[in-house]
Amino acid sequence: MAWLSKSMKMGKSSSTASLLKSLLCRPPRSSYSTAKRSSNSSFKETHDVVAEAEEEVEAASSGISRPLSEILKELNKRVPDSLVKVLRSENDFSIKYVPWHVMNRILNLHAPEWSGEVRSITYSGDAKSVSVVYRVTLYGTDAEIYRESTGTASVDDTSYGDPVQKAEAMAFRRACARFGLGLHLYHEDMS
Repeated sequence: MAWLSKSMKMGKSSSTASLLKSLLCRPPRSSYSTAKRSSNSSFKETHDVVAEAEEEVEAASSGISRPLSEILKELNKRVPDSLVKVLRSENDFSIKYVPWHVMNRILNLHAPEWSGEVRSITYSGDAKSVSVVYRVTLYGTDAEIYRESTGTASVDDTSYGDPVQKAEAMAFRRACARFGLGLHLYHEDMS
C-alpha cells in the first residue's frame, strides 16, 4: 500500500488511487482464516494481482501528463471553424468566439490536469457592470503555469444570461487565449 500513497502524492488521480485501493482491500484475516490454502501460493496470487493492477493503471494514465511544451503546442493550433460562433451586435458588428464549454472540452482533451478558478468578482462603483478575474492553470510533467484575465459585462444586459456568468465566460476564454487557445480569432478580427 506504500506505492498507493506514493502514487497519490506523485499526482495520480484520486479515482485511480481509489480504484486500486478497492482492488487491493481484503476482508479481515479472521473471515477467511479457516479456509485451507497455501500461504506461498496465496502471497504469489496477491502479488500478481497487485502487479497486474499497477500495470493497468500505468498504461491507462500514461500520456495524460505531458511536458508543458507539448500541451502548449496543441493548444496553439487553430480551432476548427465548425466550433467557432459569431456574435452580431446591433450595429451589425460581428465578433468570432469559441464558446466557453468548447474551450473547456479542448482543455480536457489536451491538458486534462488543468484547473480554473474565479479569483474575484467586482461590481463597478455605479453598479452598472461586473468584472470577473479568472485563472487557468496548466499542469505538465515538468512544470505548471497559469494565466489570468478579466471579463466585464453590463448588469443591465441580460440577453445571454446572468451578467456574472457572462463576465466569467469572457474571462475564461481570454485566459485560455493567453495560452494560445483560440488566439487566432483575435488576429483575424484585426485584419
